[in-house]
Amino acid sequence: MVSQFTDNFDRSFYYLRLSITDVCNFRCTYCLPDGYKPQGITNKSFLSLDEIRRVTRAFAAAGTEKVRLTGGEPSLRRDFTDIIAAVRENSAIRQLAVTTNGYRLARDVASWREAGLTALNVSIDSLDARQFHAITGQDKFHQVMAGIDAAFDAGFSKVKVNTVLMRDVNHHSLQTFLDWIRDRPIQLRFIELMETGEGGDLFRNHHVSGEVIRDQLLQQGWVRQLRGRSDGPAQVFCHPDYAGEIGLIMPYEKNFCASCNRLRVSAVGKLHLCLFGDGGVSLRDLLQSDDQQAELQARIAASLKTKKQTHFLHQGNTGITQNLSFIGG
Repeated sequence: MVSQFTDNFDRSFYYLRLSITDVCNFRCTYCLPDGYKPQGITNKSFLSLDEIRRVTRAFAAAGTEKVRLTGGEPSLRRDFTDIIAAVRENSAIRQLAVTTNGYRLARDVASWREAGLTALNVSIDSLDARQFHAITGQDKFHQVMAGIDAAFDAGFSKVKVNTVLMRDVNHHSLQTFLDWIRDRPIQLRFIELMETGEGGDLFRNHHVSGEVIRDQLLQQGWVRQLRGRSDGPAQVFCHPDYAGEIGLIMPYEKNFCASCNRLRVSAVGKLHLCLFGDGGVSLRDLLQSDDQQAELQARIAASLKTKKQTHFLHQGNTGITQNLSFIGG
C-alpha cells in the first residue's frame, strides 16, 4: 500500500483532476475556436465507468481527498451521474467537484448533488449576454445563469465561477463582476490567459497579469485567505461587504508550482504529472481488474519521482496543453 503520493520535492498530492471526456459543445475563442475535433478519438475511447471507479479508488487509498471531474464538458457523458456516484463510493474522497460550462446545470444539477457532488465550478467569461455568445459561440448565457440559481436551489451553499482574464475583452469589467457577487455566495475566479500550443497570437494580444486585479482588490480592502491542503491553485480574497469571494489563478507568478498538490488523469487514462507537461504515463492497462490496484499505485508513485520542480510556461513551453480546457478548477 502507498500511504501518500509524494514527489522528490516533498510535495504531497491530495487532489486529482480526472478528465472523463475530451468532447465539448462550446467553441470558446481561447480554447476551441473551431469547435471540438475528435482526431480519431470516439466516445468508446474514454475511460469506462469501471475504469473511473478503479483509478479513483487507487488515488483515494493513497491520500487523495479531492477529485475534480473535468472534460471537455463532463456533463455530455450520458453516465455522468453514475460517475459521480462511483467516485463517492470512496469515503476518503471528501470533496467531489465538477468544472462545467453550465449547459446542463438547470436540468441536472439536483440529480448531481443527490448522487454526491459537493462542489461546482461554472465557466462564465462575461456577464453580458452578447459578449458571452461571442466568446463561447453559444447563445446560452441566460440558460447558464438559470443553472447557477438551480444549483443554489439544489442545496449548494457556494458556486465557483471561472473567468479567463483577457485584455480588452473583460479585464475592465471587475466592478460589474463585484456587483454581481455582492449578495451572492459565488467565488469568482479570474484565470490568467495562458499561452498554449495553438494560441500564441491570442496570448500576445490579450494576456494581462492577475496582479492588476490583485492590486485593485487590495486597494479596495479585500483580504487574502489561507489556503487548505487540498485547495486548488487560486489565491482567494474576501471582503466584509461581500457575500462572494474573488480567486486569482496566476500560473506565471513566481513560486506558483511550490504548492502543487494536483495530478491529472486524462480521458484516455494517461497520468500527467503537470498540467503543462509533455507526454504522459499510461495507466489504462492497470485499470482492467480490481486486483491491479497495488500495481497501479506503484506505477503512479514511481512516476512521481520524475516530476519536475516547476512548469516551463515562462520559456513558452506549454507541453501537452493545446487549449485551455486543461486548466480551470
